[in-house]
Amino acid sequence: MTFRTFALGLLAATSIASADVSGWLNWRGPNQNGTSDETDLPDSWKPGSDSQLWKYDLNGAGAPVIADGKLFIFGYGQFGDDPAEDVQETLLCLDANTGKKIWEKRFSDYISDVVYNRYGVGSPVIDPETGNVYLQTSNGRCVAFTPDGDPIWEISLIEKLARLTFPNGRTGSPAVFENLVIFHCVTANWGTTGPAQDRFYAFDKLSGDLVWYSSPGVRPVDSSYSMPVFGTLGDQAVFYAGTGCGNVVCVNARTGEPVWRFQLSQGGVNSQILLYGQDKLIALHGKENIDATSKGRLVCLKIPTEYPSEQLVLDPKVEIWRNDDHIGFTSSPILVENRVYTTNFTGELIAVDADSGKTLWQDKQAPDQIHASPIYGDGKIYAPWFEGSFVITKPSDEKATVTSHADIKAGDGSGVKCLAQPTIWAGKVYLSTRDGLFCFGNKDGKFTAKEPWPLKKANGPISQLQIVPAEFAIAPGQSQKFQVWGLNKSGRRLSLITDDLSWEKFIPPTAKVKAEVDATLDTRTGTVSAGADAKISAGALKVTYKGMSATTRGRIHAGSGYSEDFEAVPLKMESPAGEKVNFPPLAWLGARIKWYVLEKDGSKVIANRLDNVLFQRTMNFFGDPEMSDYVLSADVMTDGNRRIKSTVGLVNQRYLITLVGNQNILEVSSNHERVKSSVSFPIKANTWYSLKTHVKANADGSGEVRAKAWPKGEDEPAEWTIKVPVKRVHPKGSAGVFAFSPQAQKRVFLDNIKLNAAK
Repeated sequence: MTFRTFALGLLAATSIASADVSGWLNWRGPNQNGTSDETDLPDSWKPGSDSQLWKYDLNGAGAPVIADGKLFIFGYGQFGDDPAEDVQETLLCLDANTGKKIWEKRFSDYISDVVYNRYGVGSPVIDPETGNVYLQTSNGRCVAFTPDGDPIWEISLIEKLARLTFPNGRTGSPAVFENLVIFHCVTANWGTTGPAQDRFYAFDKLSGDLVWYSSPGVRPVDSSYSMPVFGTLGDQAVFYAGTGCGNVVCVNARTGEPVWRFQLSQGGVNSQILLYGQDKLIALHGKENIDATSKGRLVCLKIPTEYPSEQLVLDPKVEIWRNDDHIGFTSSPILVENRVYTTNFTGELIAVDADSGKTLWQDKQAPDQIHASPIYGDGKIYAPWFEGSFVITKPSDEKATVTSHADIKAGDGSGVKCLAQPTIWAGKVYLSTRDGLFCFGNKDGKFTAKEPWPLKKANGPISQLQIVPAEFAIAPGQSQKFQVWGLNKSGRRLSLITDDLSWEKFIPPTAKVKAEVDATLDTRTGTVSAGADAKISAGALKVTYKGMSATTRGRIHAGSGYSEDFEAVPLKMESPAGEKVNFPPLAWLGARIKWYVLEKDGSKVIANRLDNVLFQRTMNFFGDPEMSDYVLSADVMTDGNRRIKSTVGLVNQRYLITLVGNQNILEVSSNHERVKSSVSFPIKANTWYSLKTHVKANADGSGEVRAKAWPKGEDEPAEWTIKVPVKRVHPKGSAGVFAFSPQAQKRVFLDNIKLNAAK
């Protein structure tokens, strides 16, 4: 069986294909392996020559995707005169034949540590059923648009699920499967998902409701932007991906259940997985190997062919072959029948026999390679290289025959960075670079859609339940209604169940914290409602139907009028340092492993934990991302001395307002490269200060971030200590707390937190 035959059968079995929309719908293409079935593709290209059809000025690092003549691409640019505030990420829709802009959406970064030149790393994905477009921006804003650019939904993963951000961006493409859109990220949420871990989140592609979440690996040492690759295992639909903990994982695509994992490397696995036949998987990494000090390896694994009853940890013996000629940090391999082609970080194009793992040849084509992946079509390999060259190669088993070598130069003559895989559509090749999107090939080419596989109707009896949303968060005075779906044994939806359901609040037997959400549960309708005086809390709900059950969990987060002085928290635990402590509220995102409630200066306060250097910087949310125009205040203090102090502050509407002890300033920032302004403010160690914050939005989209600080116990100043005008104010955002203790030294303290609507 060739991979092509297997891939087509896979599409039929898992209902990825649809008759409605056709094209290059995800960055890896219709075969999920970086190959195209088109013919009559170009043998050569020279930038600026007649062979170039058009160029669109865009700073891009992700592959474009195309559906029915519309091209969608992610990038960033400076849209104005200000080199800070006017830098935004953008989702562009272009005419794929002419390069003419159809529509554009721009996104400002907020409260992330992403370095701006790592913006735009990632690709959108197109739903084959509706043509809707999905994207995850660099700081975890997940957005959905119609093909015409109308917004469908938006989710801030930072504020909803405590997604972590990284200076290098590390944001990959979502994946669409049946009724789901799946995002991959590292989160430190709450409860069982409080510890930081590489996770997958599946949202309903139409409503944006969370359908399932999955933590298939172990504690990560890195991040990963490997996108799911779909397959079948027994009668189940599954996907394969690399994770930040160095594993290759298999996950049930319809339910999120972890199926198996295999430890591939010591660091994150970013390259895409290749399915070879029905029982083999080929994976590539560029980190340190688990059994050697060398870096990088291409391996072939014999994977299970039957669906297990519980998650398996595959034995190293499943490795069929390994090839150490490969170091692929993020560049992904391609599979052409029984040949694997990869680009090495030292600038080599390498051909490997997929059955034996033997290297057939290595061809030096460039100085180095970092992210860009090659692509295959019409007997040719199209490979962009990091330093700004583009090579077209005709491979054979004996050698690589280069038919074209193009150097891409910027206006100043320097090489242009190439970080993205090319895209093939309708006889054309599209190349995204840091200096623009290029299109070359046959301007009159036609895309021939594959004959769609008919979607199989789900059948069989209901054998399991699924509650949507799988996790909820409401404020006092709000309610949440759930849907209960009946699934067959393969996880496909059969029907929406509305009758004969039995609901109850539920504490899992394995729960370390025995807690219930402070809300009323209507056991008839399955609606949970928080009263106006509901306390910030978290817990689980359970539904039962004909002997089957399922659970969901959720939080009552802070709303206007919330205050916390921690005095009611009993100090019934002991920290490693021997202090009497307890955890902060369960409903605070990611806070229970990073903060303690303890006694300080005769009062109970929260203090950041210093027993793990990974937590030296922490940002934790307790409000709603939809909040706006509120005043957030607290008493704050940093430990230390004249030479060493930490940073403590609050998050208000996606702005970070901090007292920076080592610099003796009061600072306002969002992403530090976008908004960063400060005033002098003398900060004494072990001295309490009161901090008050507010964000004012104007009708024209501009605004002002305000803060005042003063010694606790003194009269509040009449004027704001700092006022920072912003051209594009963040119109909404959650409330939160912040701490930074360099090298995990000198903790910070907060007390008397108050959240109120602005007057």
